[in-house]
Amino acid sequence: MSRPRIVIVGAGFAGYRTARALSRLARGRADIIMLNPTDYFLYLPLLPQVAAGILEPRRVTVSLAGTLRHVRLVLGEADDIDLDAHTVHYTNPEGNVGTLTYDRLVLAAGSVNKLLPIPGVAEHAHGFRGLPEALYLRDHITRQVELAASEDDPKSRTARCTFVVVGAGYTGTEVAAQGEMFTYELVRKHPLRTGMQPRWLLLDIAQRVLPELDERLSSTADRVLRQRGVDVRMGTSVKEATFHGVLLTDGEFVDTRTLVWCVGVRPDPLVESLGLPMERGRLLVEPTLQVPGRPELFACGDAAAVPDLEKPGQYTPMTAQHAWRQGKTAAHNIAASLGAGEPRPYRHRDVGFVVDLGGAQAAANPFGIPLSGPLAGAVTRGYHLAAMPGNRVRVAADWLLDAVLPRQAVQLGLVRSWSVPLDTASPELARLPGPPERPAGAGTGASTASGPQAAKNQPGPEPAGNQPASEASETHPAPGPVKRDDNPAEGDS
Repeated sequence: MSRPRIVIVGAGFAGYRTARALSRLARGRADIIMLNPTDYFLYLPLLPQVAAGILEPRRVTVSLAGTLRHVRLVLGEADDIDLDAHTVHYTNPEGNVGTLTYDRLVLAAGSVNKLLPIPGVAEHAHGFRGLPEALYLRDHITRQVELAASEDDPKSRTARCTFVVVGAGYTGTEVAAQGEMFTYELVRKHPLRTGMQPRWLLLDIAQRVLPELDERLSSTADRVLRQRGVDVRMGTSVKEATFHGVLLTDGEFVDTRTLVWCVGVRPDPLVESLGLPMERGRLLVEPTLQVPGRPELFACGDAAAVPDLEKPGQYTPMTAQHAWRQGKTAAHNIAASLGAGEPRPYRHRDVGFVVDLGGAQAAANPFGIPLSGPLAGAVTRGYHLAAMPGNRVRVAADWLLDAVLPRQAVQLGLVRSWSVPLDTASPELARLPGPPERPAGAGTGASTASGPQAAKNQPGPEPAGNQPASEASETHPAPGPVKRDDNPAEGDS
């Protein structure tokens, strides 16, 4: 009898944990295949430190082949899933198509940038969901400071030194906190710094920073940001974005060349293409993480609406903590479905949150104990080292070097503005010249000759399309290649 085949789509927190736990539980009695566009697991919480030049990019990536010894890695993006035929159709990095059959399927496709119907945002803003976007932002910030230093026009100099972050959740708050310290150091050490004053704005329609957290953590983050000079504006967002700046909802126009979009995420559109019951773009699952009526199909992480057994009637939020824990539960229940053990529902206990505010500052509440200052900073970094599945020594070494040595303020120019569009179904990949990427709504419920693969071969930028019904008005077409970033003297948005 052939061994059962388990296919895991996605290597984020949920997918990676599922594969790691399942490889131990299966003990060679099942074939485990992971389908992912990259060969690494990305530790997203430390991405702001990559953009700020604290950590080198490879520090926040963990090799899949090197850490998942009994898992076969298939590089590619899932385009279409045929639930009746038990097949996953995908495209590999070289454009070739392939098919994987499965006995059990785990959907852990993750999430993409959430868009809003605001004029100019899709064309002039950049998200912060993948390594290419972090590398682009690091280069872009450095470039703006260098171009500002050579500007004769004070107005243009000020615009290049102004940075706008939209979204005061985890990501936006950390990007603003780390970015302010980064630009301060860049300007302080620049020989032509006369008249240069970095300015950071953090915007959100919420009434306070980190609205999803305890008010004490929120007030700590707000205080630290304001003390550093970050212009924190709650109840304010962007009304329109242009190449020269952004119009705010309070009527002010801010001259800037930098707009970082951190308003949140939405599930990967691949999930919606299955035609199964959804909850605000997420696939409805049982507490065991199985899809009703499809016992062979499991979903976890941002792709799944998992009932919160601690809060009846609600679903667990889209956070890394839940995704990581759900991956372990999914692995256990898949093994149980194959005869090893009994299935169990997903339950969680809140162990607290940490927010890195740069330097020795942080806000944390481990096990409900609110902390701030250097103690919170130590707890935050200790938590990240413990949570990372690899590279701990290298990360700690980079932190030590950053404490005693100046950061290398150089731009590598490896990621251009047009290669990291805001509206993309693949934030983990930089767009390359040539055929367009898969559309944001790629995939259909069954394989068809005119489906996503046919769309791949059409010229020109592809529309987003097929977004979750709850966010149907929040998507714009992905911008095509633009030339302004090819000439550093012109800047970029």
